[in-house]
Amino acid sequence: MSATAQLLSRTGVHPDVWQADTLAGAPARVLATGDALLDAQLPGGGWPLGALNEILQPVGVHSEWRLLLPALARSGTGTVVLVGAPHPPFSPALGAQGLAPKRLLWVSVSLGAQRLWATEQALRCADVDAVLAWLVQVRPEQLRRLQMAAAEFDKLLFVVRPEQAQAESSPAALRLWSAPSEQQGDTLEVRALKRRGPPMSESLHLTARPARLSRLLAASMTPTLVATRTALPPEGAVVALGRPGGDLECPYALDRPSARV
Repeated sequence: MSATAQLLSRTGVHPDVWQADTLAGAPARVLATGDALLDAQLPGGGWPLGALNEILQPVGVHSEWRLLLPALARSGTGTVVLVGAPHPPFSPALGAQGLAPKRLLWVSVSLGAQRLWATEQALRCADVDAVLAWLVQVRPEQLRRLQMAAAEFDKLLFVVRPEQAQAESSPAALRLWSAPSEQQGDTLEVRALKRRGPPMSESLHLTARPARLSRLLAASMTPTLVATRTALPPEGAVVALGRPGGDLECPYALDRPSARV
């Protein structure tokens, strides 16, 4: 066999050497997404920990909880920080699906610089297991800072951005697009925009509702629905949902005027 043929041959290639036409293994730990169909398309079989996971969605679409809630519920027992959530989190519904309300910490800030600062500081907190941040306008170097913080402190980090951002560069280890499917009824369409492996040949269609919720909705025929409205906190507030506020052990306390407790 010639030297050129030996270079082209895959025989004897070390398993740690990733070949671009195959789905890469995970160089570090991963957390299963809770959906076997999605796990099969992700390097290592789940969300990478200590890395930036980016979720892009059309304007007005909020499918992030369907996509991320199963993993967040199993991310540990520590705090899950929500930075700049577009709507008040309804903790009873999240709790019914496994995410204990006492784990939730909602940081209500609107300015991009405030959200970036709060996200980075949350990643540095020892008590935090996961951070979910909604960012609109952000530069690649700012995302790189978040990627570095997630890697340094081995945190589960999700950043939700509008789909227009797919034309911009990103240091994210994993980048997905998601939206309700227009073709297959009550399903969630997911595409991999960036992953360590070959392009995804076609979109995934995941069940839009958890099985338990679907059963409850089918069984519920009562016409009366009592709605509970959560008042919006003041700008810059940090709200501990389901537990006393201010008990987060963090060396970088959220005590600036833009994030008062």
